[in-house]
Amino acid sequence: MTTHRTSKRRLAAGTAVVLAAMLTATACGGKDDKKDGAGGAPGFNAGIGKVVNASDKKGGELKFVGTQDADSWDPARGYYGFMWDFARYYTRQLVSFKPEPGQASTELVPDLATAKAEISDGGKTYKYTLKNDVTWEDGSPVTAQDIKYGIERTWAQDVISGGPVYLMQVLDPKKEYKGPYKDTSADKLGLKAIETPDAKTIIFKLPQPNGDFEQMLAMPAASPVKKEKDTSAKYGLKPFSNGPYKIDSYAPNKSMKLSRNANWKQSSDTIRKALPDTISVTFMTNADDMDKRLLKGDFDIDINATGIGQAARTTALRKHKGNLDNGQTGFIRYAVFPKTVAPFDNIECRKAVIYAADKKSLQTARGGPQAGGDIAPNMLPAGIKGSDTSYDPYEVLKNDGKPNLEKAKAALKACGKPTGFKTTIAVRNNKPVEVATAVSLQNALKQVGIDAQVDQFDGAQTSGIIGSPKVVKEKGYGIIIMGWGADFPTGQGFSQPLVDGRFILQSGNNNFSELNDPAVNKLFDQAIAETDPAKAGEVYKQMNQKVSEAAVYLPFVYDKTITWRSTRVTNAYLADAYNGRYDYASLGVVK
Repeated sequence: MTTHRTSKRRLAAGTAVVLAAMLTATACGGKDDKKDGAGGAPGFNAGIGKVVNASDKKGGELKFVGTQDADSWDPARGYYGFMWDFARYYTRQLVSFKPEPGQASTELVPDLATAKAEISDGGKTYKYTLKNDVTWEDGSPVTAQDIKYGIERTWAQDVISGGPVYLMQVLDPKKEYKGPYKDTSADKLGLKAIETPDAKTIIFKLPQPNGDFEQMLAMPAASPVKKEKDTSAKYGLKPFSNGPYKIDSYAPNKSMKLSRNANWKQSSDTIRKALPDTISVTFMTNADDMDKRLLKGDFDIDINATGIGQAARTTALRKHKGNLDNGQTGFIRYAVFPKTVAPFDNIECRKAVIYAADKKSLQTARGGPQAGGDIAPNMLPAGIKGSDTSYDPYEVLKNDGKPNLEKAKAALKACGKPTGFKTTIAVRNNKPVEVATAVSLQNALKQVGIDAQVDQFDGAQTSGIIGSPKVVKEKGYGIIIMGWGADFPTGQGFSQPLVDGRFILQSGNNNFSELNDPAVNKLFDQAIAETDPAKAGEVYKQMNQKVSEAAVYLPFVYDKTITWRSTRVTNAYLADAYNGRYDYASLGVVK
């Protein structure tokens, strides 16, 4: 998932699950008690591992604010992590995550289904029965056929690209199905790997077992879509709801308003509390102004969850510490080098940038150890089996984050550019900390003769700009600044969209380096087929080492944030299942 997964991805959404140990870090110090509170706030880090202001009271307006709109609100297209969290207001899935703080949130529980899957045929068949009283906003029942159709939309990559493609890879590895908009089969039965013998039964038949399959069904991309309400590429402007809220209005990059879905039945939903009467989202371009208005009380939650910025951080920690939670998010912030853009088709030129980068400066640009995170030596974060945060192939930790100019110059000589070269760094224009890292990298590269211009692009257009290999090559983007969190907590859930060559897409791409190494791809196949998580982790460890050896990534930090919750908010807690964000579907407000 980036972060908004950065937030895609969330990946992440990302993407998009981290483990409890990552959230218990309290880098800012301070005691986790009411002494740290301000203005009645419950206390610093009160939302880590616990529920802040537990309440079942309904009513009021929950006010979100952000500087970044979603890549799409279409459940098949959205990939930003905050979108996956927020989308649960209007989408449901066969299974979802348990509404609990911390690691407990990573447990899958039934949502639309009466129970988790009946698994047979050696892990290749998954069968579900739908609950009673699951309805659309028009009162009609949600059917197994609606779920199948919603999943099939993922195959229409030429129309609704951008979202995760795990289900395509798992259910149709030979890419035989053409998607619902191009289905010319005589029987019109759609994707053969999904059977719907009646309105309440859905059966998935996998060509090969995949131990993470049920995790994939918890993603928004596995949400039902009512065929008669499908507006294809425009669906993200007003998705038809089967959750507790419906979208009343949406102005891209400006605002969104939701109200209760009168036809949603609490009796059928044990996951969503549906406490607020209304939910609003306001988008603004100035991150510093957003922070000021959060501290003032104009809004309750930063929907993007990227943390209080530098300008407001000191004030927030001094005067409003009781409104803050500080934990690791499971994201890695990094630079990536597209291999199709010269001179980064040469591994030594890529290594030159890695060695020349000042990781301490990059960490400082992200907010330092407290608000930015720990310096990252490789591309597999803690909480993923196979991770080794001491694995230091480019001696980042050994050198305390300082650049290695000698090795950078040697790499430049080896790549035939002894005096340096020119390139362009692509960075989203509405994320000041990302722009700051781009400037840090730009300054460090000057020391070895690399002239890197910074090009800021519209973050809302990520899928069609850096997500398009064609556009990346045309613009000469040799370095892309981005962030990523796990879609689910395995090497497949974190790394596959980033480095498996079979995941390179022509739009909505996340494998920005366009790495397509058969050895890396084969390691994913081996790990996915492994039923023992520990053994799979050993394979993912090898995969991560191969990726490091390819020198296509420059990781900056294992991300931390200082996250704001207003004093009005009830039922607030950081959930590992949503990359250390608050569980939005559980939030309420004091009227």
